Amino acid sequence: MTAVTGELHWVQQPGSIPGGLLRPSTVDQAARALVANPALRLVAGGTDLLLEFARNGENTSVDLLDVTAIEGFHDLDVTPEGIVMGAGVTHAQVVACEKLADNGLHALRQACLEIGSPQLRNRATLVGNLVTASPANDTISALMALDAELRTVDAADGELATRTIKLHDLYDDFRSTVLVRTELVTQIVIPAANATRRGVWVKAGLRKAQAISVVHAGIVLTFDEHDVVTGARIALGSVGPTVALNPAAAQALIGTQLRSASIAAAADAAVATTTPIDDGRATADYRQASVHTVVSRGLAALAAGAEKSRWPTRVPLLVAPGAVPVSPAGRDIPAGSEISATVNGVARSAVPSGAGTLLDWLRETAGTGTKEGCAEGECGACTVQMDGAAVMSCLVPAAQADGSAVTTIEGLAPVDQPNTMQQMFVDRFAVQCGYCIPGFVVAAQTLADELGTLPTRSEIELALSGNLCRCTGYYNIIDAVQAAIESEPS
Repeated sequence: MTAVTGELHWVQQPGSIPGGLLRPSTVDQAARALVANPALRLVAGGTDLLLEFARNGENTSVDLLDVTAIEGFHDLDVTPEGIVMGAGVTHAQVVACEKLADNGLHALRQACLEIGSPQLRNRATLVGNLVTASPANDTISALMALDAELRTVDAADGELATRTIKLHDLYDDFRSTVLVRTELVTQIVIPAANATRRGVWVKAGLRKAQAISVVHAGIVLTFDEHDVVTGARIALGSVGPTVALNPAAAQALIGTQLRSASIAAAADAAVATTTPIDDGRATADYRQASVHTVVSRGLAALAAGAEKSRWPTRVPLLVAPGAVPVSPAGRDIPAGSEISATVNGVARSAVPSGAGTLLDWLRETAGTGTKEGCAEGECGACTVQMDGAAVMSCLVPAAQADGSAVTTIEGLAPVDQPNTMQQMFVDRFAVQCGYCIPGFVVAAQTLADELGTLPTRSEIELALSGNLCRCTGYYNIIDAVQAAIESEPS
């Protein structure tokens, strides 16, 4: 037999894996660690980083600097200067924050709700979304329209130096920023505004959930007492190599009231001043038409006062009551060292294996039925609870789970005594091939624990939007979840 020669396809090539993990507790420690070892990779949620390792890695072990234990990292505060968010604030935190419901800030919540799935939003941070610098990253346009800025520190010269970077000045090329290697983002600040500021965020995608944007737009306007637009910021993403403000579209609105003519003029100006990219998600011509549609719809919603009309009454977070879904402060984990976690109530210790993910560690250490479906956070088969929050275990570095409590499908009930949710999946014939079911059941049980009352069908669909069924059994799955929650006393 003749041997097949040639290069491996990229999906067959071994990627990099997480190595040692440093866990500083202060900004100073983190900044100095970066200077001492510029090869360290910063990690918070890890959802983008582990994908980068898998797709673009060089079959090496990479040490990580875990910033999730830094004091103030998860704080989201309203201050006289505006909204101040620590660099570890997650998309789920923003979605759940009622402080961001007015003064145009709701646009950011809308963008955060479109990021991935509940499991990913529980881990992924806004700063991670910003510094990854993809033009498709949804929160960039919302924050840019809100005139957000980043605060950073750098200890390269021996002392902590700080700087402030306007978000619209952060990007210098495709997936490239002006940040230097030793620079650490510490906060996002959205300047304070009066009550006349209103905003909306709009997206065009190719599917209902977990869709990468074809076009996204953040639109924030300021009005005077006669409803005349006195200030406008419109940021467009997934159109060019970077997310960018569109001054022409904004200027078309200044001095006008939002009427059909001014809306059309702004949308026309946006189209005339963009040169869309052409890629696998959409042609340049399709994007050009979508820019007009997205800008028009966003402005029409603001004109009608309907910018919040499609916001769900309740947004399932897939976080159990009382849970604190953040990485606990803990020890450094040198490469090759054991990590320890409580899995389904049993203390487990072992060295990370495989790709260095929590999923691999669970399967090797605890022999759980948690499945690997896509290894990219797309399918939800690997969903587990980590410290009470549903997460995609394929995108959690195993070392970050050190000190955590993890619940898998086996931890929901004894094998011979299935709980109501598990039994209802059987009774309602929700189980087909069964491969996706562990992730569905863990997500569904987290939803039941979180809400405590019967969810609507749309709430179940939103909660399970991160879980895919290969057999297209969604109707029976949703029926099973609804029946299980309905049969349990509140």
